[in-house]
Amino acid sequence: MPLAYFVVRATVADPAKRPAFDAWYSREHLPDAVKSFGAEKAWRAWSLTDPSLHQATYQFADQASLDRAVNSADMTRLVADFNRDWPDVTRTRELLVLAEEFGAG
Repeated sequence: MPLAYFVVRATVADPAKRPAFDAWYSREHLPDAVKSFGAEKAWRAWSLTDPSLHQATYQFADQASLDRAVNSADMTRLVADFNRDWPDVTRTRELLVLAEEFGAG
């Protein structure tokens, strides 16, 4: 079964709010989401081409694991927590399945 990914892109338009958002995501949201989703791992990044764009990616063993995570009560709670703490931050979500991996190692 190919790996599956849940990608969340958030736009933090106000540069003054980015350090607080970064700290909250690192200390609270990312660890909570990984544990709640049962994700294998997760990583996040800030865009170099658009500094307002933050992306978090969660890796799952397969599509069934991803589907369980995004359709869970925990997902509903995590979205509500995000909306409560960051009401002015817009987000998009994507569900992906690995088509190919290439490289050494």
